[in-house]
Amino acid sequence: MTIVIKDKELLTTQETANYLGVSKSTVYRMVKNEILKPIKTPGGQRRFEVKELENYKDLSRKGNNEDKRNIKKKETEQLQIKVLDDNNGNEKNQEDGESQEDVGTVDPRNKLNNLTGKQWMPETKSFWYQKGLGSKHPHAKIERQHPAPFSFQDIARLILFFTKENEIVLDPFSGVGSTIKACAMHNREGIGIELSQRWNDLAIERIEFEVGEGESQKHTFINGDSTIELKKIEDDSIDFMVTSPPYWSILNKKADHKVKNERLKNNLATNYSDDEKDLGNISDYQDFLTILVDNIFMECARALKPSKYMSLVVSDFRNQSEFISFHSDLIQAMNKRKINNKYELSLQGVKVLLQNHKSLLPYGYPFAYVENIHHQYIVIFRKTEIKKKKKR
Repeated sequence: MTIVIKDKELLTTQETANYLGVSKSTVYRMVKNEILKPIKTPGGQRRFEVKELENYKDLSRKGNNEDKRNIKKKETEQLQIKVLDDNNGNEKNQEDGESQEDVGTVDPRNKLNNLTGKQWMPETKSFWYQKGLGSKHPHAKIERQHPAPFSFQDIARLILFFTKENEIVLDPFSGVGSTIKACAMHNREGIGIELSQRWNDLAIERIEFEVGEGESQKHTFINGDSTIELKKIEDDSIDFMVTSPPYWSILNKKADHKVKNERLKNNLATNYSDDEKDLGNISDYQDFLTILVDNIFMECARALKPSKYMSLVVSDFRNQSEFISFHSDLIQAMNKRKINNKYELSLQGVKVLLQNHKSLLPYGYPFAYVENIHHQYIVIFRKTEIKKKKKR
């Protein structure tokens, strides 16, 4: 939302942030990268000229291709810094005229991402706190229609760590486009496969509305069955795969208090689809797991470039009285699986995604322990070359 400040020619840093629709830390970064040039008042305070801000906004909208590329590159750098700073608690309360701590430079040996050492280290923690926009945010409107969306902000952190700009990211369960939105905001190319035409259409609409008109055309949206569409992707052609698959048929279970209150009450969908090809509609868990791993994830592994990574955002769950450790079942089924007899998937780590915002419900009370599951797992694999055993 554009903030109009009448009859003012000079704005403070906070007013500038409001004017441009960004955070104060982003304004500081824009100054550091010479996108904006403040002036100093006689009292030594930093101020921004409205005329310059208007020129910047006008250039962003109407500039020539080279200008746009430069602006896009600078804005992508700013957004990368903002995502990492915000998630790691580095946004500072600063007075006008102060600058933020230098994040350092990217090591020329770093072929994985565009992060400096200071940015790299916090991302290797074995836990993150899940970050979302909140249900009242205007950009949550489309996302909320899907029964199991995942945060584009969490996906953005993974994309920023496991890729460089302009690289290709695949999501075989694209849903309403969280992965592609993260790609669009960070100058990566997204490929999303979604079985349901409803969710696929909403994903395109979401990118156009939340990112920018024409942005969806820079990415690939495939409305089809991943067990079929993945076979059409060439070997060793994808830079990163990230997805959150169906958690078997849990969305088809009898609606509990939470589903009734948050979904049915608001006339929102409670399952992915009624399509028989939908993995969420498979009745047997072992059949579901076999198809998910063999026909989808191993096909993604085939398409993945050597030494590249895949991340699976999953949760354990209950099937009536049985607790199913979904993340560990995936690890057992996928770790050390061979790919074309030359490569294999190697487990690199398991990150816990803490969902501290979720409400506690009295499951089991007062008769038995039933867990409130307030975390997900990010299971991380790498496509590695099979090591030949040395002959004795």
